[in-house]
Amino acid sequence: MSTARSAKAKGRRLQNLIRDKLREKFTTLEEDDIKSQTMGMNGEDIVLSPAARKLIPFSIECKNVEKLSIWKAIKQAEINTHKDSTPLLIITRNNTPVYVVEDIKNWLKRI
Repeated sequence: MSTARSAKAKGRRLQNLIRDKLREKFTTLEEDDIKSQTMGMNGEDIVLSPAARKLIPFSIECKNVEKLSIWKAIKQAEINTHKDSTPLLIITRNNTPVYVVEDIKNWLKRI
């Protein structure tokens, strides 16, 4: 398997994990309400239907890489943010827990 193909598969695994976790949490939604974006496509990594967006007000960018340019990833999340949504960056790498990065103003609203 080529390095690029392996990197895409790694990214796809994180997207699918997040999609599945959201589906488990929001059981009132249909399976098609939360989808993983096709690799290489522009926009959000987790595609939400209007019904899902009412419950999940985030635009989600996923990064599963060993070396991450955090500021570049945050900028990508901000650029891809759907209107009326909050950018959310979800990151991991091999043998590491999954972390969520968001603006402190948004985080403070929920605590």
